[in-house]
Amino acid sequence: MSKPCEIETAEYEVLLAPSASEGTQPKPASTAVHVECGAVSHPGKVRSSNEDHYLVSRFSRKQEILLTNLPEDHLPERTGEDGYSFIVADGMGGMAAGEVASRLAISTGLKLFHKSDKWGFKNNQSQTRELFERISRDLQEIDKTLTERSQADRRLLGMGTTLTAVYSMGVDLFVVHLGDSRAYLYRDGGLRQLTKDHTVAQAMVDAGYIAPADVRRHVKRNALTNFLGGHHGKVKADLHWLRLADGDRLLVCSDGLTEMVEDDEIARILGEHGPSQDAAQSLLEEALNRGGRDNVTIIVAQYAVSSPGLTGRQRNPEHKTTI
Repeated sequence: MSKPCEIETAEYEVLLAPSASEGTQPKPASTAVHVECGAVSHPGKVRSSNEDHYLVSRFSRKQEILLTNLPEDHLPERTGEDGYSFIVADGMGGMAAGEVASRLAISTGLKLFHKSDKWGFKNNQSQTRELFERISRDLQEIDKTLTERSQADRRLLGMGTTLTAVYSMGVDLFVVHLGDSRAYLYRDGGLRQLTKDHTVAQAMVDAGYIAPADVRRHVKRNALTNFLGGHHGKVKADLHWLRLADGDRLLVCSDGLTEMVEDDEIARILGEHGPSQDAAQSLLEEALNRGGRDNVTIIVAQYAVSSPGLTGRQRNPEHKTTI
């Protein structure tokens, strides 16, 4: 659990990996991408309650031809789309407020998603711009919901939550981030952090006041500068778009893991464990063995791309762009 800090929320730029844009390698059908996942959540060894909530979901658009007299070569090759979402929310606030905030943020987001007439099955630059705009509106609505709920119930006054959500459609990966929960990409034995913590300590690193190595011990490492709740809808999130490759492994987690376990140890565990549930459980045990001072929530997902055109790795770094 982190704590809010009275700093005005900043507006962040969208990060777009060059491989994600049009005109690069062809994308396989989303049904050609197999995703195997696992998740765990634990209150830790110090706190009596768990203020973390998570969600793993798959959503589909499929066409099943039951009867036809059309020749086989006149039937479409792509007859379905599968998408996946992975969400971690780490609540904060007194008493049960943090638990309510994280639960309400995810459940409200689900309702807004189900009401939408577009679920992001097609992704080019124009459609991704529309997707990001809709996500931004949904986050504002979630923040309003949390704000109104806390104002209506004094026991929930000041509640808020981080939110790190990863959405994949085929090899397109989208990351939505507020707070200090994290998303990582494990590829070829290396671990890459996809999100940047919205904390005072990280802001001090960005401004050059402290070194990156000092963040883990800094007194303001848990003071949030961006989160859901209490802003009356005036929130901005980091939005990322990149492309997956065969063998990629995704990690989404609360800071109960990253506060206890260094990135190199996380990478080692992800590399040693095959099934995603085993990897998630091993990461949890490592966090608990090192003290388990906070709630720990972990989602691990493994991607297998069966299209031969995309089995190689794309290593292009992200660059800032407007879409």
